[in-house]
Amino acid sequence: MKIIRENIAPDEGSSFKVLLTPGLNDTFLWHFHPEYEIVFVEGTSGTRHVGDHTSVYEGSDLVFIGPNIPHLNFDYGVRTECEQVIIQMKENFLGKDFLDIPELKSIKSLFQNSHYGLSFSGLTKQIAGEKLKELPKLEHFDQLMSLLQILKLLASSDDITVLNSLPAGNKSLQKEQMRMDSIYKYVETHFDQRPDVNFIAEQVNLTTAAFCRFFKKNTKMTFTDFVNQYRINQAKNYLLQDKTISETCFAVGFESLSYFNKLFRKIEGENPSEFKKRYLK
Repeated sequence: MKIIRENIAPDEGSSFKVLLTPGLNDTFLWHFHPEYEIVFVEGTSGTRHVGDHTSVYEGSDLVFIGPNIPHLNFDYGVRTECEQVIIQMKENFLGKDFLDIPELKSIKSLFQNSHYGLSFSGLTKQIAGEKLKELPKLEHFDQLMSLLQILKLLASSDDITVLNSLPAGNKSLQKEQMRMDSIYKYVETHFDQRPDVNFIAEQVNLTTAAFCRFFKKNTKMTFTDFVNQYRINQAKNYLLQDKTISETCFAVGFESLSYFNKLFRKIEGENPSEFKKRYLK
């Protein structure tokens, strides 16, 4: 799978770019760009694939991605309505030496750490998310002031997870990133069947044992757990389209309704009927 280099230009009259709900849920866009990127997506659950890190986010997600880190569009495969705000900025968008002033020391550190890929949760995600949703409504000067406030909030937050153990834009990781790309694409196209760990291991030129170690290292999950998590995530999308529990169970590849209900409760903390009732009132 080819990694696409995305070309980005700032908005007219602005030093950075603001995108509101790009709507690429049907496009598998595994891409990179030299700009820094903040992504906030709300109202759905999906897959977070940044560098060699793959995980599942629930309900909303807030990430800060450094330059040249391959990543998947966060709304890929989503079948429900969601709101998404993306901020893209060049390294020197504030000026060549602006980040070196003492007042921006913490923000400079944030930019440096973003080369690993950063995810935010808790109150930070909530507050920054609300500010990001308001950003497109503001005049350019006020957008810049608000963005600086958002960056300060992220820089001082403890609700932060570093997604990659090494800078994810490092060329030495390209082979691993391509492997993860192949694995993810295989799961995406076979989740409703029986994804075969032996088959995909062979496709990425690893023994099954080596593949399992590689996958666990990069996702913190076993391959089986990841497939089941992906299936449950897709099941939620089906349920939100008002599919029956039985229809959903078999559509995402489970052969036993009782096992589907048990696994759904284990992962989500509620059974499918409770989930459906909570969202479809």
